[in-house]
Amino acid sequence: MEKKAEKKQEKIEEKGKKVTFNISKEKNFSEWYTEIVQKAELGDIRYNVKGFIVFQPWSVMSMEKMYHYMEKTLQRKGHKPYWFPTLIPEKNLKLESSHIKGFTPEVFWVTSHGNDEPVEEKLALRPTSETAFYQMFSLWIHSYKDLPFKTYQRANVFRYETKATRPFLRSREFHWIEAHCAHESEEKAMLQVKEDMETTREVLHDIFGLPFIFFERPSWDRFPGAKRTFAADVLNPDGKVVQQPSTHLLKQDFAKGFNVQFKDKDGKDKFVWITCYGPATSRIFASVIIVHGDDKGLKFPWKIAPLQVVIVPIKNEKKILDEAEKIKNNLEEKDISAEIDLSERSPGDKFYFWEMKGVPLRVEIGEKEIKEGKLTLFRRDIGKKEVISNLDLLSYVDKTSKEIDKNLIKQADNLFNNRVVDVVDKKQLKDSIDSGKIARCGFCSVDEDGAGCAEVIEKEVLASVRGTKLEKETPSGKITKCVICGKKAKEVVYVARQY
Repeated sequence: MEKKAEKKQEKIEEKGKKVTFNISKEKNFSEWYTEIVQKAELGDIRYNVKGFIVFQPWSVMSMEKMYHYMEKTLQRKGHKPYWFPTLIPEKNLKLESSHIKGFTPEVFWVTSHGNDEPVEEKLALRPTSETAFYQMFSLWIHSYKDLPFKTYQRANVFRYETKATRPFLRSREFHWIEAHCAHESEEKAMLQVKEDMETTREVLHDIFGLPFIFFERPSWDRFPGAKRTFAADVLNPDGKVVQQPSTHLLKQDFAKGFNVQFKDKDGKDKFVWITCYGPATSRIFASVIIVHGDDKGLKFPWKIAPLQVVIVPIKNEKKILDEAEKIKNNLEEKDISAEIDLSERSPGDKFYFWEMKGVPLRVEIGEKEIKEGKLTLFRRDIGKKEVISNLDLLSYVDKTSKEIDKNLIKQADNLFNNRVVDVVDKKQLKDSIDSGKIARCGFCSVDEDGAGCAEVIEKEVLASVRGTKLEKETPSGKITKCVICGKKAKEVVYVARQY
């Protein structure tokens, strides 16, 4: 698949020429996704290291805005930004046994430098940064007065993903934020986990327009070294889910391994409780593409659009271009990103091109608009044109930008309508999953006792147990037995296919 995608990317037409895009997202989602990544110039997969892509301006500009909103929210809630080294000593990873066991197959190791001279100690390109942060926590945290200690960093991480890679969705380098916090008690640490989930709602849903369900993962699917793991699953239109931000209450093995202690109010030494939270911006961007896009291409929420307004002159004549420049300047003075399309494409091709790129608003201006003192505006979210007075442009944009985001959130939330179905046996489970649903069912146990039944689901249904709802549901009605083994159900779980 990757070879085919590379050959297709080589055939992308030069910028300024007509760009066609006519693949059905509903009927052929996989090809639609590959095509839009290439045609919209989001990422170039032809970089000559397998599993790594070049992020192009259209994705970078959007992700910069995504970072801004996430970092702003974290800082408002007391997290301080840090920049940690990319290299982590092997001895750090070994200090928490389940952590190193969980990540060893994915680690890129640095073993030499210069003319193949061995390094003093084997170093890992960070797959995640717990073992880097907590080494320093032990030096920075001394007293209960230092707690909670709330940190984060914006970074890229490296994992040797052995499955087929997919731009933004699954790659060997991804860009993310990871937050690490130390607390006095398990109870206070759990409050942080709940705050992380609220942050996910505030940013991913209310700004990026992504619908999701938070699940507590079963014991066999916890983050390596975690006591409890919670993760947001965003639903794709094809019925699969994408795991987005996860937040973890870590076991105290990390605190003990790195000797992260504090003196409490009574002067007693205690180990901290640590939480970590990982919103992967590049992976979240994939969900923005997938959830909001349609058969014409991308759609961006206003706040994270790489370009918010494109101005299309009907003719590249001085009078029209001068007016277009005035409009651009007026918008930019209000901190609205705007660009004039000065290409030689026909007006129709320009319209098609910018719709494919997902720009929320298009301003059309020609001799008729100048003569009448009006502007023709096109909204990408609803695909409709409106004519307004050119004097009303700024007030129109202020009002409409809010409507665009509300409308995209509403459309996205509808993805979950009728997608969760109750099932009572393996056949119903498989039929539901095959039809693109999320299955709700009884399950024997989300502890290790249920791992065997989960394995059956993975092998025979080609799906996975996503976990339990945060508000624990009691098996009742038809859902009283495990969907696989038939034993009395202890839990109500959700099953879906994932990327």
